[in-house]
Amino acid sequence: RRMIHTFQDSDWEDKISKEEIVCVQFSASWCAPCKQLSPVLEQLSENYSSCKFYYGDVEGGAINTGSAMGIRGVPSTIIFRKGVEVDRLVGFPGPAKVKEFLDNSISSN
Repeated sequence: RRMIHTFQDSDWEDKISKEEIVCVQFSASWCAPCKQLSPVLEQLSENYSSCKFYYGDVEGGAINTGSAMGIRGVPSTIIFRKGVEVDRLVGFPGPAKVKEFLDNSISSN
């Protein structure tokens, strides 16, 4: 079973920017849609062996990265390849749309 790793701003250079492909959920502890999205990403992460999944709190450990990425609303889920943004999904449109987003962003590239 795969899992979502928590990341702090300091992890950006060390981990995320060097990974071939990552999915980062930018969230906040008070955000209800974020709480709905997390278990969906957790479950879907099992289908994408090439991708690492991360969770960052934009009001906590990931505040600087979230700001640098221009996060205006949470949840914002961003796919990165070697630290470069490939695609972004804002909000939680439901499990089917999240899977479609991941399929399009991870599988097709």
